[in-house]
Amino acid sequence: MSRFWTRRAFLETSLAASLPLAVKGLSMTQSSTQSGSGPVAGGWMLGIITDEISQKLDAALDFISGYHLPGCELREFWGRNIMNTSAADLDRARKLIRDHGLKVSDIGSPIFKWNLPQMPAHAEARDTFGASFTEKDRDKLLHQSFELANSFEAHKVRIFSYWRVADPEKAYPYVRDSLAKAAELAGSNGILLILENEHTCNAGTGREAGKLIAEINSPHLKVNWDPGNAAMLGETPYPDGYEAVRGLMGHMHIKDVRKDSNGKLHWAPVGGGFIDWRGQFQSLQRDGYNDTMSLETHYRRPDGNELESTRESLMGLLKITQEFPRT
Repeated sequence: MSRFWTRRAFLETSLAASLPLAVKGLSMTQSSTQSGSGPVAGGWMLGIITDEISQKLDAALDFISGYHLPGCELREFWGRNIMNTSAADLDRARKLIRDHGLKVSDIGSPIFKWNLPQMPAHAEARDTFGASFTEKDRDKLLHQSFELANSFEAHKVRIFSYWRVADPEKAYPYVRDSLAKAAELAGSNGILLILENEHTCNAGTGREAGKLIAEINSPHLKVNWDPGNAAMLGETPYPDGYEAVRGLMGHMHIKDVRKDSNGKLHWAPVGGGFIDWRGQFQSLQRDGYNDTMSLETHYRRPDGNELESTRESLMGLLKITQEFPRT
């Protein structure tokens, strides 16, 4: 490697080094000495969903650790959804994560990303991130996800709220009762379920997810707050959506959304869209949120390069978080 740095390399390294402090707005008074736990003392643990970078897990982990981020979120790798991954590949993944000194924030399962039996939204055969499951698979998948979470020392499993129907309010009682049962099962296994407000599912906005979590009122079920998904359904993510999930969060996804000249919404690199991420981070800091969050890029450059698209989005995120004072 050349001993002379380009301006871009210097900027990226400087921003990456500042992330644990800037995101938290706190001084690092101590560092974790435990393998894989990362610099999480006193603040948030930021990671990236690995398949947003590459299906090659080793390449994705190289990227994450290269930016001194402490965490990663697992959804699919080596071309398979984590729920369909062989035992040998899971062992290989655990070793790679340990070797990179990273901590898994949660298992990004596809549970409940299928039709609600009482109100099917459409034909069931719909693949999502390498997974095609139905309600008949729920109990098996829940137990399998709990085992995965424990084996990766994550103890969190991401879930959904069934494919979105024309009138989600009519589906609400069924969704509520199903998720309440799942939360009870999770609690008996030492797992926290985190419900993503996915815009293609029945609890797609902050208001919808917040209402569901508050009514179920289980310590084993929290919100995986996703401002980008809320924006796709026309909700103003911050402050409106956030107000509905304030105090109910167990994880957060970070991405951005832009509107083109025809009013159509598209994914954007963080800072390149209309979501008020500065306001969101300020409120998280003010409200004392000190849990995990993941960059979920979704945005793709014109050339489709996943790694470079994620880099662009990450740099936008670092530019925003760098503005926070160190106290």
